[in-house]
Amino acid sequence: MISFERVSKRYDNSHDALREVSFSIDPEELVFLTGHSGAGKSTLLRLIMLMERPSRGRVVVGGADLSKFSRRNIPRHRQSIGVVFQNHKLLMDRPVYDNVALPLQIAGFEYRDIDRRVNAALDKVGLLDRVQAMPMSLSGGEQQRVGIARAVVGRPAILLADEPTGNLDPQLSAEIMQLFVDFSQVGVTVLIASHDLALISRLRHRILTLKDGRLVSGGVSIDAP
Repeated sequence: MISFERVSKRYDNSHDALREVSFSIDPEELVFLTGHSGAGKSTLLRLIMLMERPSRGRVVVGGADLSKFSRRNIPRHRQSIGVVFQNHKLLMDRPVYDNVALPLQIAGFEYRDIDRRVNAALDKVGLLDRVQAMPMSLSGGEQQRVGIARAVVGRPAILLADEPTGNLDPQLSAEIMQLFVDFSQVGVTVLIASHDLALISRLRHRILTLKDGRLVSGGVSIDAP
């Protein structure tokens, strides 16, 4: 589903964010990505989303070589990817329902389909009873659940998360991580960047570890038992 083949990324200031990184992630696999601040985690996620292009090497997603995507085809590529951010990025002046519906409205879905998908997504994250609540009235954990619902409402093949539990206490962090596990069990490929080693180690999924832009462990795909 996701493959990096000797991928390097150098920025204009000669900083090497990634160096010769190679790994593969199987369809429906859940994988964690960890490393110190500045190790290259966010850059790696941005390459998958085509927000950046590698300086060298090849990134393949869903069998497609991303180097062959023109600027015009980037939106279509991103429709297959759901993204969850640490700071939620919710629209604070719109209720929960509108926040989750927004990607579908942009994509031109009909109202009937939007309503069905939004309610299903909010049900999966346990917030079906908060559809008309304003984000400011929600707890941090609930806001993150809204962000996850928005990421999966389009039924993406891939779900990326960048430090999704960074602002949450341990109990809420565990609950949010379990949601990602649940999505991987229904056919979604999940890659989560996280610095919470204690939590992700308990979940017993493969961990990719970056250090100074290099992948130092976890690069070989592990077959399910």
